[in-house]
Amino acid sequence: MFSKTRNRMTEEHYEKEIGRLRTALEEADAVVIGAGAGLSTSAGFTYAGERFRAYFSDFAAKYDFSDMYSGGFYPYETLEEYWAYWSRYIYINCYMDAPKPVYEKLLELVRDKDYFVLTTNVDHCFQKAGFDKKRLFYTQGDYGLFQCSEPCCQETYDNEELVCEMVQQQKDMRVPTELVPHCPYCGKPMTMNLRADNTFVQDEGWHQAAERYSNFLRTRGGLKTLYLELGVGYNTPGIIKYPFWQMTLKNHQNTYACLNYGQAECPNEIRSQAICINSDIGEVLERI
Repeated sequence: MFSKTRNRMTEEHYEKEIGRLRTALEEADAVVIGAGAGLSTSAGFTYAGERFRAYFSDFAAKYDFSDMYSGGFYPYETLEEYWAYWSRYIYINCYMDAPKPVYEKLLELVRDKDYFVLTTNVDHCFQKAGFDKKRLFYTQGDYGLFQCSEPCCQETYDNEELVCEMVQQQKDMRVPTELVPHCPYCGKPMTMNLRADNTFVQDEGWHQAAERYSNFLRTRGGLKTLYLELGVGYNTPGIIKYPFWQMTLKNHQNTYACLNYGQAECPNEIRSQAICINSDIGEVLERI
């Protein structure tokens, strides 16, 4: 069982860890990026406060929501209102660019490296920044995809055109009935391709990405690898955090780097191989 050490940073220690991370990036034969919600937060994709009020003031006034997540779980009486909310939600969190170029900075650092990205984020930020799509694995779904709510099949559907149309045509917090999406096979309402329960669809693209990730890990096993964890919390630590700790421990050449504003920590067992930086991710990437 791992025991954890939390990193408390002085300015001198911060500069030292930045230097260590820069060196680890330069010397790594392979880089495995594990990205969580904190990375998109650093890029400006916040779900409360001013950004929420700018796009959902009407829903906030009617239902007393304080953030986008709350609105996403509300049991709307009609599909027309449900999709008025969700089309806006998807549009601003998937098809609009992030306010800050954090993902672009990250790509600059790894573009010429042998890298792979594993992420629980569903907001398209890696694709929009220009990361190679064949080096990405979105484990928890994709705002850009619909699936059958049943589901009657293991298929997903690109939604950009329909989402944009719903955003443009909605009025009084409702979309036109003819724009409400239904499964082309069984006729049941569509929903988002997001992992919430056992109805989550893992389509052919998901399985291909999973295999590419497994193959990447398998074929780089003996190389000097940097496991770069960015903004990953403890909601689903078994996807990124715990495997990164275990893979770091298996090879003394490997390095584990944790960039997390408030939760930069590592197990004592890999302390000598770890770099923990408690700071804004965008700021750290800029300094590197």
